[in-house]
Amino acid sequence: MPRIGTSDLDVFPLSLGGNVFGWTADREESLAILDAHAEGGGDFIDTADTYMASVPGLKGGESETIIGEWFTSRGSRDSTVLATKVSRHPEFPGLGAANIAAAADASLARLQTDRIDLYWAHYEDPETPLEETAEAFDTLVRAGKVRYIGLSNFAIETIERYLEIADAHGWARPVALQPHYNLVHRNDVEENWAPLAEREQLSLIPYYALASGFLTGKYREKDDHEGAVRAKAATKYVSPQGLAVVDALEEIGRAHDASIATTALAWLKAKPTVAAPIASASRVGQVADLVAVGRVDLTADEVARLDEVSAWDPSAGEPTA
Repeated sequence: MPRIGTSDLDVFPLSLGGNVFGWTADREESLAILDAHAEGGGDFIDTADTYMASVPGLKGGESETIIGEWFTSRGSRDSTVLATKVSRHPEFPGLGAANIAAAADASLARLQTDRIDLYWAHYEDPETPLEETAEAFDTLVRAGKVRYIGLSNFAIETIERYLEIADAHGWARPVALQPHYNLVHRNDVEENWAPLAEREQLSLIPYYALASGFLTGKYREKDDHEGAVRAKAATKYVSPQGLAVVDALEEIGRAHDASIATTALAWLKAKPTVAAPIASASRVGQVADLVAVGRVDLTADEVARLDEVSAWDPSAGEPTA
């Protein structure tokens, strides 16, 4: 079981994304997905207070509410590592001290729990001094409401400054970073985030691990699944190189009796700074491919082959058509 940074959080090597709960997965389907994830060995869930806020008719917090119902109805809170985020909820924008405190209490109420295992600063807040933000998170840790903190979508320079501030004051230090990272979006993480994570003993917990579904192999043409919620984001990777990546995943996956999606997650799992990639499922039937990553270990040669087929010149941009 991977450990997140310098924390004592040992987790299954996949984090179930809650960004579909109450949206493309309704309440009943979401609860069934959570059940299937736990039955498959999963114990790490990632959500955010802002999830569903941009969906017409919803206000944000729906994902947390469903997860909280699942915790209480299944008695599963103590066996689950819970991560959620702050800074983008319409009622709690930004990373000011008062806002972080209020947002955390609101999340705890929706999640029906007394602590958040990993609390992410979701996005930077240029309007708030970083010292104020770091102290506010430290206050939550000292109060026992939050066990550990992480930084999501922060610039490298801001991460480094946050670490300096935390160390100087003896405040809670981040244990994890959350970047966009997958086989068709590599360079920024491998050139900047991974070296920083290794140097500072931080874990990477990447989102978009399956490139909005492209790395499941179901998007082979630009018009595949036209009109689907995430099709536009996925089909932008349909190109000769993108499809070569999928073909390589399919071939390597056969050797492990694993799907394309599982193999793509296993490639991330093999990276030394990655603790657990984040992937979501909108249907129960998709969960098996996610939790299967726990049994799939790629060889060094297989990782190298995927590295090679997915490499690109940064000056040329991502491998899109």
